[in-house]
Amino acid sequence: MFAEGDNGFIMTPSNVDKNGAYLIDRSPTYFEPILNYLRNGQLIFDNNVNPEGILEEARFFGIESLIPQLESLIQSSQRSRDNVPLTRRDVVNALILTPYTAELRFQGVNLAGSDLSRLDLRYINFKYACLHGCRMVGANLSWCCLERADLSHAQLEGAQLLGVKMLCANLEGANLRGCNFEDPAGSRANMEGVNLKGANLEGSNMAGVNLRVATLKNANLQNCDLRAAVLAGADLENCDLSGSDLHEANLRGANLKDAAFELMLTPLHMSQTIR
Repeated sequence: MFAEGDNGFIMTPSNVDKNGAYLIDRSPTYFEPILNYLRNGQLIFDNNVNPEGILEEARFFGIESLIPQLESLIQSSQRSRDNVPLTRRDVVNALILTPYTAELRFQGVNLAGSDLSRLDLRYINFKYACLHGCRMVGANLSWCCLERADLSHAQLEGAQLLGVKMLCANLEGANLRGCNFEDPAGSRANMEGVNLKGANLEGSNMAGVNLRVATLKNANLQNCDLRAAVLAGADLENCDLSGSDLHEANLRGANLKDAAFELMLTPLHMSQTIR
């Protein structure tokens, strides 16, 4: 600040008062960590102090040894923020700002543990998204793309899932009790290859759903409407289908080992199960 180069002062000098004192008009909040660094050689600052502000002060005062440390710290902080799951507020803001006619994409987004209960999420692209442990109780997910999404241990009780695309999605341990998959207009939910191991689907309306080669081992399918559902090649080992309606369902080649079929609404015909 006081050194002169070939073209005059290297930095514009500060104002000088009547006593000859130089006035440096900078923030004391951001200068304090720099002062401590000059005292003891370590960068220490409170969590409520923005490191980007400290970086600007370090550049202003020419503390060259401190600048690389702050730049590295800021980059690491930004990477950490990128990995933090989106919140309900983030999703609501996106819904508000996006026109209904536009496609809203959350492909590959991390929403783990978020509460999206009772939101209208129709037609959204959640392909490859992480929805592990997400709460979507009573949400409308009709015609969403959830292909290969991670919905393990998610809470979807009472959700609307008309025409949903869930190819190879992971719903292990998920709660889908009382969900509705049947579209009166005729579009069918596609859940081919889905993992529903240990999931609770009790009382769900799954008429016409495509569950070809799906994994339903130890799943609870009590009192489900599975009329005309495609369960060909599905793993139904230890699955509880008590009280379910399997009229015209395709179970050819399915693994029915130790599956429970008590109090079924319609008898199961051999032609439905033989490959």
